[in-house]
Amino acid sequence: MKYLGLAYFTPEKFADMSPDDVKALVSQCPALDEKMRATGKMLVSASLGDLETWKTLRPRGGKTQVTDGPYTEAKEVVGGLFIIDADSPEEALRLASMHPAAQLGEEGGWAVELIPMDFYLAP
Repeated sequence: MKYLGLAYFTPEKFADMSPDDVKALVSQCPALDEKMRATGKMLVSASLGDLETWKTLRPRGGKTQVTDGPYTEAKEVVGGLFIIDADSPEEALRLASMHPAAQLGEEGGWAVELIPMDFYLAP
């Protein structure tokens, strides 16, 4: 079964960190990402762009309306995502726990939400 992992962060907490602390934190991510990739179960891993560049598209009056920013206002926002292919829910949890947002960044408000996917279409 495929699972979507959403990696959250809290922008205000990151803003309170010094640039050196942010750099030190983020520099730990590649090794953890590689450990997760080495399982052969990770299909996609991505870090999302700056919130100021996000767009939201909604149907309005028979047309698509485009607005700036994330769809919802929240303390935590999605900063990354991954898709894994796991043989069981337990394996999915084990794999997701390897993600940097599940191991590091408590001071940045990092967290991972793991969601089973009912539908997955790859190119």
